[in-house]
Formats: sequence, structure tokens, C-alpha cells
Amino acid sequence: MLDASEIWASLEAICDTGGRQTGTASEQQATALLARLGEEATGVEPLREEFPYDGWDGGDASVTLDSGERLPANPLLRSVATPAAVLEAEVIDLGRGTPDEFLAHRDEIAGRIVLVRHELMFAAGTVHRRMKYNAAVEHGAVGFLIAGPASGKLVAGSSGRGSEAGIPAAGISPETAARLARTSAGYVRIRLEIDGADRQGTATNLIFDLNGQAPQQVVLSAHIDGHGLGESALDNASGLAVALAVARELRPEMAARKRTLRLAFFNAEEWALTGSELHLQRLSEKARSDMLLNVNLDTVAGGDRLTALTSGYRGIEPFLLESSEAAGVPLGLYRPLQVNSDHGNFAQAGIPAFRLVAGFNDHMANTRHLLTPLDRRDLATPEELLLAARLTLEIVRRALDVSDEDAATWRRA
Repeated sequence: MLDASEIWASLEAICDTGGRQTGTASEQQATALLARLGEEATGVEPLREEFPYDGWDGGDASVTLDSGERLPANPLLRSVATPAAVLEAEVIDLGRGTPDEFLAHRDEIAGRIVLVRHELMFAAGTVHRRMKYNAAVEHGAVGFLIAGPASGKLVAGSSGRGSEAGIPAAGISPETAARLARTSAGYVRIRLEIDGADRQGTATNLIFDLNGQAPQQVVLSAHIDGHGLGESALDNASGLAVALAVARELRPEMAARKRTLRLAFFNAEEWALTGSELHLQRLSEKARSDMLLNVNLDTVAGGDRLTALTSGYRGIEPFLLESSEAAGVPLGLYRPLQVNSDHGNFAQAGIPAFRLVAGFNDHMANTRHLLTPLDRRDLATPEELLLAARLTLEIVRRALDVSDEDAATWRRA
């Protein structure tokens, strides 16, 4: 039987390793911990799937005003460093940083540092940070700043830069953003300093297969890595803890189940979903075709209601609602594809996939504190984790035994 205290203990153990930014000692400690916890839950030794990724080591960052006052900043993942001679430029505030705002100011951006706002990550109409960064680069900006939502707190996240040149990018507090507002005297000029260095890195996915009667798989996934600010408790210790609990519960049943359960802990998710992308690329076409459904748990606590982001696969929605009613756990649905977690790679590979997430479209949910130092274990509750586990268990258990005819309808877009 699912045990809230046991799920909570897993979350605390994961949070004890720290923020788990890929390539740090914190992430390596967490990967070792999850290999052990996963083996204890499943009775299966993990397949350790090593892969290369575009690594990066970040350092200090700051914004200095003309007065000489130095304000703290947090370099975004994969940010390029500022030149040795220091980057000095005016700041242009583009509000949220929507496509319309970039278009309206297209003639004023080149040569300036663009300032935008971090948005609630799980909401209809959200413009992802990487889209804003890319727009700044395309319009000739020389730097990129994003202001976080929490008073007095910096914000983390990935710039989304790959191997291209890119521009320096950092997260700042809302109070710092207010100091950079344009006045009647003109745009505010600042000195932006960011340390950071690219390197080649290696990370590890952990794969546990609990065999059923056939090789066709239901993939239950969650990502290991997080950010240096806070404990990355909601994003994504919550998903990892719930996935462990569900696998532990299903383990004694698997010999009688029609299909195989793959428990997948992906790494470098915060690095443009690299771990799951390379996992899928390495599989044969037959292995991918054997994947019936991806149930991706990412931030499943921190809000009053759970939502399934169904990635355009409307065929899975009746099944999910039936599972929700059977579990007695309310579930919302959002259909448009959002490539904001590992389910996006499965969906784009033609595999029905959804992300289970808490706090969708709720601007007062604790999930608003993701990517800030406030993402710590006290934002979650054992009761939230238990509800997510109950719903996930019902979905996965039903998917393992669903008829081939019903499963065929899930691919309907």
C-alpha cells in the first residue's frame, strides 16, 4: 500500500543532495542515491546509460549601476562569459518578452541588453525563457536578463544555448529589474559581468525494467537534475519520489501484468531535455514502437490540482479521465504540446506521452517558486505526493493491461 511517510522520506533524501545541477557533485551524489533507491524499489540493477552533453561551469555574475553599486545575478545555464574588458550597455525592458513586444521594439534592441520577466512555467500562453533568449539573440542584443517572481530572490534556468556563440545571460531579482527601468533621461546603462566556461560533460540516465509478459512497455519517467538555487524539491524531487513509490507498489504484480514497466530516471533534462533525447535516439525503431505510453512525472506537488499535459494525443484523454475517476483524484487536461519536460521528446518521436504536473494555470500555487531559492521541501506536502502517487499508480496499472485495441486509439492526434 502506498505510504505517504515513505514517499516523503524519499523526497527528503533526494533534497538532502542539494540542487542537483548536472555536472556538479550534488547531481553525482543524487544519481548514486537514485541508483540505490531505484534498485531497492524494483529489485533490478539499473542500466546506467552514460551520454555526452554540452557541459558548462558557471561562476559569479553581477549587474553594476553607473553609481558603482553592484547587484547580484545568477548566470543561466550555458551562458557565455562576458568579455574580459567587461560588457557595458544600455538595458531595454521588454516586459514579459512576448513576440509582440520584441516586434514592437525591433529597431531598439540591437546593441542593448534585453530585460524580460520569468513567467509561471505551467500555464496556457506562457512564453518559455528559451524563446525569449533566442529572440534577443536574433534581434542583435548583446546581453539577456530575466527577472524572477520572488521578492529579493534570483532566478535560475537554462539559456537554451547549444554550441552556437550566444550572448551573456543571467537571472536577477524583481527589485534589480525595477532599478533598470527607463526614465526620462533615457535607458539605464549597466556593466554586466558573468563567469562561465563551456566543457564537454558526461551524465548518466538510470533505467530499470520490470518485466511483464510481453516486451511492450509503459515508460514511467522523472528527471534527476535540477538547479543550483534551492533544493529543486518540486522540480523534480517530487516526481522522483512518486515514481519510486509507484514502482515499489507494482513490483510484486509484474509477473501477472501484460506489459513491461520501464522506470526511467533521465539526466540533463534542464539542458534542453538532452538525456531523454539521446535515450530515444539510441533505441532501435522496434524498441521505440514497443513503447506504448510515457507517463512523465515532473513537479507533481506544490499545487492543489494535477493536470495531464497530453501533448496533442487526444486519444489518451478518455483513458486518463477514467483512471482519475477510479483513483478518486481529480485531473485536468491540457492538450497543446508543451516541450517543457522529457515527455516532449517521446511525443515528438510518435509515442503517446503526457506530463503530470501540479499547479497548472494557478498563479498562486507554490509551483510559482520554481527555479528560485524557495524551491525547497517545505513547498510540498506528504498529502500532495500521496495523491500524485495514487493517480499515477492507477494510470500505470491500467496501461500495463489495457487491450491492444484500446491502446491503438491513444495514438490519435
